[in-house]
Amino acid sequence: MKQKICIFTGARPNFIKVAPIIRVIDQTDGIDYQLVYAGREDDPTLEPSLFSDLQMPKPDVYLGVDCENLNELTGRVMSEFEQYLETHPMDTVIVVDDLASTMAAAIVTKKHGLRLAHLVAGTRSFDIRMPKEINRLVIDGLSDLLFTAGVGSSSIATREGAETHKIYMVGNILMDTLRQNRSRWQRPACLEGIEDGRYLVFTINRRALLADQENLRRMVEVISQTAGDLPVIAPLRGSAAQIIDGFNLPLTLVEPLSYLEFGYLTSHAMGIMTDSGNVAEEATFNNVPCITLNSYTEHAETVKQGTNVLVGENADKLEAALQQLLAGEWKTGTLPDRWDGRTAERIVQTLLS
Repeated sequence: MKQKICIFTGARPNFIKVAPIIRVIDQTDGIDYQLVYAGREDDPTLEPSLFSDLQMPKPDVYLGVDCENLNELTGRVMSEFEQYLETHPMDTVIVVDDLASTMAAAIVTKKHGLRLAHLVAGTRSFDIRMPKEINRLVIDGLSDLLFTAGVGSSSIATREGAETHKIYMVGNILMDTLRQNRSRWQRPACLEGIEDGRYLVFTINRRALLADQENLRRMVEVISQTAGDLPVIAPLRGSAAQIIDGFNLPLTLVEPLSYLEFGYLTSHAMGIMTDSGNVAEEATFNNVPCITLNSYTEHAETVKQGTNVLVGENADKLEAALQQLLAGEWKTGTLPDRWDGRTAERIVQTLLS
């Protein structure tokens, strides 16, 4: 009898992480699955090309939840996902990362007595003031299977009391998607007239960083002044684009790119400045220098072994790191253990066993 698995997603980055799992499941006997998305079918963050770029199907079910308040979102997702599970019997639910919607789905899953698998478990900032940190603690505490990206995450789960037999160090699932698609990258139009390896990439999305606009302006000024004539490409959306555009500094702001275009942009850059953990992880795989505008990283491997450096929200540290990057004095990175693009295979084998 086939296992019935629900793969639950709460935001655009989740699809990039579950695409390899779906690909492996489609090649495997013994599993039936449904892909569920917490949001709306017309969610503007899900560009029309996303699913074709990732070579994956669109969600089977959209819960239709769309609100800004995290507590309201949690309650609404719990209600909608409860109704889904009542009409779609499942054996296992896979949840991804640390969103409020992820936590909501995890709680409902365990109330139904189902097996819960957490993809990218054991990540911590150790700042309990962060809503995502609370989500991580709850999801990991409820999970029957904790799929971690590395030794550090596995150690955290162990220290917090997770039983050893529940923890599986499977590697970083993002690397599977990169490995599958790097031969399919598409050079974006914004690079017309710009040589590969002769530009920088800047992305920003974190609310805390956007909220302190005075400090953010200083950081962006450092980027534009230190880069000089070197183009700085900034694919931004929403409030981030409006704020950076309002600074009137010589950055090249572009519309958000498709997955395949963004993959080309970051993998061929001289360096990247970002507040995104996912972008920093991909930079390590691509061996591209990365400056992270945050004081912590979910995956310390990107700093200890990879190409990532943390500068927090400090303009002086950002300037020093960028000068080092431009001088060609960046550290040599290596790939962390099991960041080999075969994480999905390990996950599916574990689910079957």
